[in-house]
Amino acid sequence: MWSILFLLPLLLAYGEPIPDYNNPYAPIITDKQVYTWTDKVVITIIAPSWNSDRYLVDSIGGTRDHAIVVSTGDNSLEEYQFAETGANSGIFRAEVTLTGFAHDADGDGDIDTNPMTSGSGPTGGFLEADRDSAVTITFEFADGVILSESVPISWNLGTVSFEQSGDSASVRVADPDMNLNPNIPDSVSVRIATDSGSAGITIRATETTPSSGVFAADLVLSETAPSSGNRIHAPPGSQLTARYDDHTLPEPHSESDRAKIEATATVGPVLLPTERMSMSPVIFTNGLGGSLQSLSAGVQAQMVGTLSNNQLVAQDFAYIFQVRNSAGSIEALSWVLGSLLPGDSLDVSQSWMPSVPGTFTVESFVWKSITNSDALAPSTSVQIAVE
Repeated sequence: MWSILFLLPLLLAYGEPIPDYNNPYAPIITDKQVYTWTDKVVITIIAPSWNSDRYLVDSIGGTRDHAIVVSTGDNSLEEYQFAETGANSGIFRAEVTLTGFAHDADGDGDIDTNPMTSGSGPTGGFLEADRDSAVTITFEFADGVILSESVPISWNLGTVSFEQSGDSASVRVADPDMNLNPNIPDSVSVRIATDSGSAGITIRATETTPSSGVFAADLVLSETAPSSGNRIHAPPGSQLTARYDDHTLPEPHSESDRAKIEATATVGPVLLPTERMSMSPVIFTNGLGGSLQSLSAGVQAQMVGTLSNNQLVAQDFAYIFQVRNSAGSIEALSWVLGSLLPGDSLDVSQSWMPSVPGTFTVESFVWKSITNSDALAPSTSVQIAVE
C-alpha cells in the first residue's frame, strides 16, 4: 500500500494531460499579420496538451478527428498535418505556400503564376489565393471545440527609389506581390530615363533575398559614354527617372489596372557650370622648383597653377595660360589638355621667357576644351614684375 501511494504522485507528475474541453488552450500564430497572394505562410499552434509522448516528436491535424484545415475562400487543405518543433515542446508548426490565381503580374502578356491546391503537411502544401481574401486556420481542439485564426491577404502598391554613390547608383523596387516564388529570388523590370537627351535603358532588378519582396539593380553613370546595358549616359546635374509598372494593385483598383510608379534623382551635387572645377592663382618657379617673386628678362620661368575636380565624375579640361603686357597686348599663350578623376587635383605648368622688363599680367582659364569655351571654374589673374 505504501509503495502504491508513493508512486502515484510520480505518475501524475510525468503523465501528459488530455485536452481540456472546458478550457481549450491552443493559440494559433502566423508569421505575418498580412500576406500577399504568393507568400509562404508559417503557422504555429501552441498546444501542450497535445504533446502525447514526451520522448517523441508528435503531430496533430493529420486525421479527420481533430482536423486542422487551412483555407482561402473556396480553396482548402483538409486534415493538414502539423509537426512538433521538438520532442516534448508542445509547439506544432506547418508551412503552406500561397499560389495566387491566374494573372499577368508584369504586363508582358503571359500568366506568371501556377495556381494549385495540394499537400498534406507539415510542409510542401500549396493553396490558391485571391487578391483580397484571407488565409484561415481552424483546429478542432476537442470534440465540438473549434479554434480559428484568420489573416488577410492583400496586394500592395509598389515603390521605387534611387541611391547614389560616386559614379554609380542603385535602383530599389519594393513590391511584395512580385515575390512570386518565395524559395528563389525573383526579378522585375525597371525603365531608366534621363533628361540628358540620351536614350533610356531597361534593366532587371533582382530580389535581395528569396522572399524579401525588395528588388535591386546597380547602374553605372557616365558623363561621356552612351547608354548601354546597365550604363546610363548621365552628366552631372542631369535628372534620372526610374519607372516601375505595377500590375498588382490593391483595392479599390481592379485586378486589370496598372500604375506607373516613378522616382527621380539628380546626378551628383547640383553645381553651377563654373563650380565643376576650382583653380588657384598662378605662381612662378625657377627650374629647381623654387618660388620666384619677380622674373628676369631673358630667363625662363615656370608658370604653375593648381586645378581640382569638384565633381563625382571625371572631367576633361583645357587649362590656358595667357600673358599680357602693360598695354594689354598678348605676349604669350599656351595651354595644357587633360582629364581629372573625381575629387582629384593636379599641378599644371607651362614655361615662359619674358623678352623685356615691365609689369605683366598672367591670366588662367579652364575650359571644357580648346574649341569649347564653356568655363569650368572662374578665371584667375596675377601680376608679376620682370626686371
